[in-house]
Amino acid sequence: MRNLNSPSLTLSRDALRDGMTRAGWPPSSIADAELAMVELIVNAWRHAETTSPVVLILFLSSTLRVSVSDRSPKLPERCRPSVLAESGRGLQLVEGLTHRWGVDPQKLGKTIWFELELDGVA
Repeated sequence: MRNLNSPSLTLSRDALRDGMTRAGWPPSSIADAELAMVELIVNAWRHAETTSPVVLILFLSSTLRVSVSDRSPKLPERCRPSVLAESGRGLQLVEGLTHRWGVDPQKLGKTIWFELELDGVA
């Protein structure tokens, strides 16, 4: 697994934070989006064995959409980790932080995405 302080992760976080700040998003939404994006990137490293996932950040009117593409065709699976498990809650975390999320299979791999609405308007 890559280092959580890797340059690619730092650049992605900085780009997301800067774009959301310029677009007038509140700090709490920026923090939620950062955490959800980091979770998807780390999952691409850990589970899809993709060292350089493609990250796309889009602002569509009042909607933020973040997509992370990896090279693995294996779709994410929700699991029910035990109370003491140290991992396995990533999709639950993304679901709890965002308004919606999904996965789109691609010819080579998949794209996992989430969306947030400005001011909580779904």
